[in-house]
Formats: sequence, structure tokens, C-alpha cells
Amino acid sequence: MAQPILAIGLMSGTSLDGVDAALIETDGEAHVRRIAFRGEDYSDAARAQLAEATAVALTYDAPRASPVIAAAADLTARSHALAVAELLRDAGIQASAVGVIGFHGQTVAHRPDRGWTWQIGDGAALARMTGIDVVADLRSADVAAGGQGAPLLPIYHAALAAGLSGPVAILNLGGVANVTLVGAEELVAFDTGPANGLIDSWVETTTGARFDKDGRLAAAGRVHADVLDTLLDHPFFDQPAPKSLDRADFTIQPARGLSATDGAATLTAFTAAAVALAIDRLPVRPERLLIAGGGRRNPVMLAMIGERTGIRPEPAEILGWDGDAIEAEGFAYMAVRNLLGLPISFPGTTGVPRPTTGGTLHRAPR
Repeated sequence: MAQPILAIGLMSGTSLDGVDAALIETDGEAHVRRIAFRGEDYSDAARAQLAEATAVALTYDAPRASPVIAAAADLTARSHALAVAELLRDAGIQASAVGVIGFHGQTVAHRPDRGWTWQIGDGAALARMTGIDVVADLRSADVAAGGQGAPLLPIYHAALAAGLSGPVAILNLGGVANVTLVGAEELVAFDTGPANGLIDSWVETTTGARFDKDGRLAAAGRVHADVLDTLLDHPFFDQPAPKSLDRADFTIQPARGLSATDGAATLTAFTAAAVALAIDRLPVRPERLLIAGGGRRNPVMLAMIGERTGIRPEPAEILGWDGDAIEAEGFAYMAVRNLLGLPISFPGTTGVPRPTTGGTLHRAPR
């Protein structure tokens, strides 16, 4: 068994809200000790720059260079290097004590149906800036082997939930939602549909706010069943699992014409209904539903999920986890697995034909 090492994980989600950085000690298998976490918000200018790069990338048939993409990739590396420096300062740890960084990068397009996924951010540049070895580009190997490239967190979810009894589901509510079933015969996971992404877009478009804080807008609105039915009439929901999606696969267009409150209520109900469909299609029914990601702070969303699934959602903190840190921690864990040649994706999680490791190692200058 490998000796545990210190590892940093970095995650910047499709919500473009900022960089999450987590420091853990792990052997890439059963041992996980969470040490520190820090979130760094993007400025409005940075968010706009990354949004522009995403819009450009979605027009491409395959990843290719452009000045807009290059500038956003540089921003991604620099912002992540800053997050590493701040995290190490908070933890009182020297960079030399850290064995590896797991660098997810910024997803600008995810098109596994076309054989590619694109996370910008130069791993070699990050290694130079931090002085720490970096494992980057964690999704491409899975897609190249025929997998969906997402979700990748299930192997870390399994490590966290190893001591729990009975089958449990871990639901991550980020820009997109994904569910992991732990405790059944096989590790199973897939994207369930949009989570906060559509709601954030709606709220920003109709009110100028960044998101629906505490679900207050949705709480004041009414769910329009006809619009909800239209949203659910999407081919994604007929696809067999494992499956994944790009945030841009769904839009707020069906809700156009609704009031700000009714649109928020309807889109929140859409997230909950999509989760319920996913729970019904798991091979066994989970005994618990544990919630990670920003959506766990939306009591209206959680109430709707509980009502539609018949399972009481429990925030990750009930087990002493940090629901904000889990994704970043997971990429630290996967980076260590990369160093050991261990798989990070599996037939039941991404549809890859066989367990597959992923990521490219960039050595820091010595």
C-alpha cells in the first residue's frame, strides 16, 4: 500500500463563480484526511472573460487555438496558482511538502458524443508557477477510450462513503447535477440534468442577481406544469446511463415569458424532477440522499427534491464533510491515483469499456 502524501485539488465549475482549492492527505485509496479548503471568487471581469471563451468554444467542432481561448487559459492558470498560494498560506504548509496538484481546469465545452471534452488551463504553467507537480487534463483519456468523461467524482465519493451502511446516493448540485450510488454491487454514477446552471442564468437575465439566494425567488413563484413538461421532454432523459451533459445542452428558452419568480420556481422544480427521474433509474433504491455542491444551500430546491424523490435530502455536513470542498478534494485524490497508475473512471460511472486512469503529469522545475 502506498504511503499517504499531501495533495491539492483545484476545481472551477461551469457556474464560473470562482476557484475551489482543497488540501488533503491521501494514499489514493482508503486513507483520506481533509486538511484545508479555500474558495476564491472570480471578479466580474474574469467571469465575463471565461464566459466569452466558453461561448467561442461551443461554436467549434473540436478544440482549436484562438486568442480568446488562449487568454482565458492563461487567466485560468494564474487564478489557480493564486488559489494554491492562498491555500498553503492558510494551512501553514510549504509548497515543497505537497506531492501533487490535481488541476481540473475550466470546462469550455463537453462533447463526448463527438469524441472530445475541453478543459482549458496549462498544467505545465501551473507547475512552474507553484513549484508543485501537476496532474491536469483528467477527462480526455476517458473520452478517448469511449467514455463520457464525466462524472469523475464517484471514486472519491466511494472513498468518503465507505463506512456507511446500506446503499447511499451522493448528489452533487453544481451547475449540472450528478448522482453516485455507493454500496451496490457496482459503482454507478451519471449526470441527472441541470442543477443551478439554468436557475443562475434565469435569475441573472431577469433580475441582474448572480443566483437565487436561499431560493427566495423560487419560493415566491408558481411552478408552471406545461413549461416543466416541455423542459422534461428532452432527449437527454431518454438516454441510458452512464451519461453526461454540457451546461449549454439546456437553455432557459422554455421559461421565456414567465415572471422572474415563476421562472425561478419552474426551473427549480425542473432540477428536482430530473433528480427524481435519476433516482428511479438507479439499480437499487438508496437509503440516504447526501447533498454536496452549492445547491444544498437552496432550501426550496432541497424541499422539492425531497418531495419528488420521497427521500429526505441531507447536506454533506451531516457526516462532517464540507459540501463546498468535495469536488476539489476529489481532484486531489484523483491526482494521487494518477501517480500510482490507479483508475479514476469505470464502466458504471462514465461508460468507459474498462477501468481507466486519466490525467497528464507535468513536473515542476527542480
